[in-house]
Amino acid sequence: MTYLLPKLPYSYSALEPYIDRRTMKIHHTKHHQAYVDNLNKALEGLKYKPSSAEEILKNLNRIPLDVRQAVINNGGGHVNHTFFWNIMSPKKSTPSGNLLEMLNKKFGSVEKFRESFTQKAMGLFGSGWAFLVVTKSGQISLKRHSFQNSPLMQGNFPILGIDLWEHAYYLKYQNRKADYIKAWWNVINWPEVEKNFKGALK
Repeated sequence: MTYLLPKLPYSYSALEPYIDRRTMKIHHTKHHQAYVDNLNKALEGLKYKPSSAEEILKNLNRIPLDVRQAVINNGGGHVNHTFFWNIMSPKKSTPSGNLLEMLNKKFGSVEKFRESFTQKAMGLFGSGWAFLVVTKSGQISLKRHSFQNSPLMQGNFPILGIDLWEHAYYLKYQNRKADYIKAWWNVINWPEVEKNFKGALK
């Protein structure tokens, strides 16, 4: 199948003032588009016909070694960004339901979860992501991943994540990664995170 750049579920300016319009447009139309284009190129001529990009990352042993790293880089970039756009929203929300219960159980409170997640994100060296995942055993855990590596590659299911590549924030925040992370908490789509959490437990 041929992968396409997904449309954003909101306008490029919808997340302002936390994430600016120019960053969103370049991030989506240039960076994400490049991952899609390069993924399609890497998969040209392969006999393996996955049903989704997520399936590819779960079955990398079916990808020939000569293109596997390109598929990891660009398939991961496509999957991670598609996920990232959907776990953000201009509508204010808060954790609720089973997700809220799990966060309180694991971290003690939502505020302590935010502190732990922020610490995990700030601890990433170089480009990559910080994720809240549901592990294969059904537990929630914080993970750091370099570059565009996806939690799916390790059998984990991402339910929340932040893009920590400089292109995600540098136009507005320059080297102030901590300010970007602090602002990002204002645009999390918690109903979508709850949906991801329920889906991971099925």
